[in-house]
Amino acid sequence: MGIVALLLVTMLGSSLVLAAEDKIKIGITQIVEHPALDAARQGFIDELAAFGYDEGRVIYDMQNAQGDFATAQAIAEKFVQGSVDLILAIATPTAQATANVTQDIPILITAVTDPVAAGLVESIEVPGTNVTGTSDLTPVAKQLELLKTIAPQAKRVGVLYNPGEANSLVQLDLAREAAAKLGLSLVEIPVDNSSSVYQSAQSAVGRVDVLYVPTDNTVVSALESVVIVAENAKLPLIVGETDSVRRGALATISIDYYNLGRQTGRMALEILEKGADPAVMPIQYLEDVELVLNLGAARRMGVELPAELVAEAGQIFD
Repeated sequence: MGIVALLLVTMLGSSLVLAAEDKIKIGITQIVEHPALDAARQGFIDELAAFGYDEGRVIYDMQNAQGDFATAQAIAEKFVQGSVDLILAIATPTAQATANVTQDIPILITAVTDPVAAGLVESIEVPGTNVTGTSDLTPVAKQLELLKTIAPQAKRVGVLYNPGEANSLVQLDLAREAAAKLGLSLVEIPVDNSSSVYQSAQSAVGRVDVLYVPTDNTVVSALESVVIVAENAKLPLIVGETDSVRRGALATISIDYYNLGRQTGRMALEILEKGADPAVMPIQYLEDVELVLNLGAARRMGVELPAELVAEAGQIFD
């Protein structure tokens, strides 16, 4: 190789190194793979891309903890060692694991029900830490009201949840409060891991009139098991988010996780472009909710949906 050619190769190699160094490094950590969380992740990426932060400007390191907190913490440590510029933590357990590891790198959270109860921020209005982002707190009371509309004779509501998820405990408290006002009795059915979801759901048969699954990562990751039980036992299944209805649940009043991710992406832009401090950026909520129904699920669960309710639905699956 001639001297001129060698110089050109060296210069090209140097420019590539510089280009890589100039790119923003964002670590994305997700507790488990399921469509709602996947949608939030994609919304975040799409929002940044819409403002020019595409693969030419951003290096994403996307990791999944597969439901294991220790793995989530190891992922967070990897991000710190890799000197990422910003971290997106999807769901409460991964947000907690990440916040445990770094107090310096900006952390944006999404799909976290109650950041205060999870110990991530000091308050919703003024986080006071390196953590801010969006909450996926769903309208639990409205979901139980919907349940009452669909199954007016129902008295006993079986709630499937993982007691190890702080987000689920928050929703359980809200469900207890709403149920008391509606004259419903909650039958709390704890689930330790995704492999025990079917058995736990089956244990509810004969003890409840309807089933309710909040936005619990463990249960939702194995939702099809609950759907099988609900169909076989003819139990209406109300859930906390839209994709669970698409997968076979009966109904929900829900936020849109893709839009939640895009809203989180806009917060990322504030940090990346304006140097905004997460400590003083309030946690944000998605205001818009919609009624979602699955007509096929209604048939399989032996439920006749009121015509006026069908007319109100923003999304209908069959």
